[in-house]
Amino acid sequence: MKRLQIVFLITIVIIGLSAPVSYSQVKWAQTGFNFLNVSSDARSSAMGDAVNSLSGYSGALFHNPAGMAEIPALLNTTFSINNYIADIRYLSFSMMVSPFEGEYGVVGVSFQSIDYGDVLGTIAWNNEKGYIDTETLNPSAVAVGIGYAKMISDRFSVGAQVKFAYQSLGKSIIPDGASYKTKQNVADAVAFDFGTVFKTGIESLAFGMSVRNFSKETKFEEEGFQLPLIFTLGISANLFDYISVPGPDQALLITLDSTHPRSHPEQVKIGAEYQFMKVLSLRGGYISSNSLDDFTFGLGLSSGGLDISSFGFEFDYSYTPFGVLGNVQKFTARFSL
Repeated sequence: MKRLQIVFLITIVIIGLSAPVSYSQVKWAQTGFNFLNVSSDARSSAMGDAVNSLSGYSGALFHNPAGMAEIPALLNTTFSINNYIADIRYLSFSMMVSPFEGEYGVVGVSFQSIDYGDVLGTIAWNNEKGYIDTETLNPSAVAVGIGYAKMISDRFSVGAQVKFAYQSLGKSIIPDGASYKTKQNVADAVAFDFGTVFKTGIESLAFGMSVRNFSKETKFEEEGFQLPLIFTLGISANLFDYISVPGPDQALLITLDSTHPRSHPEQVKIGAEYQFMKVLSLRGGYISSNSLDDFTFGLGLSSGGLDISSFGFEFDYSYTPFGVLGNVQKFTARFSL
């Protein structure tokens, strides 16, 4: 079993390190389908998206699929609303099922829908303005995935997800000889996510590793582009496991992720979550190399500390200042049985 764990870890590392090299030309800020790297989950966003090493986490399919291997329920669902900049709205949903107490693994599905708002279409024209209005466009994007995760041992979990991504940038009117023709600007791609989570056995200390958005090139017209591949290493621990704190049940989760994206320089992400009586959570995060949205904040309410029924409920909220672009607010509701 240990040999299998080592082989899988080496495989993930090789994929993560070789994938960027397989594309000899680095194209910063030239990747497409970047909506795949925008987090809609309020808890992870409030912690600076430094959640790669967390397990038993229902939003794991959007970060590290291995993290869903320890979902502490038969059924867990998550629904998030992300009111992004420029009137862009993200909706995301995930559902995970863990039959037979996870003996045969956990199966999950994920869904993302992005509405970019209305865009006024124009076309070049021989008039005083140099253009005429055509119609109002409504660009959109969708991603649907299915994933699987399993505990290989009591400390080591693995997971993977395959997802189909589609983006529509509306119609364009282009010259066609002496007349014009209409073209639909759509593209799609199949992408893969892989991940592992390893618990060291030293109290709550855990490591996570993931590769997301591994895919072939795709294109809208002639020029091909790559998906926003990202390789992440993470570490997390409950600080109160090492420091004696009197009083009621409390936890202080500290997380740290290091990311190697394809489309921009490396980032370090730091997150913190203070949990009181498993009911109230206060969160904060920091993301390096971000000029506008580097600090994040949030809170959460959970029924986990209330012995009321087998039905679990959580509500999370995050707030991210975005400089001159305003702020971003995200809302997430989770249900478990």
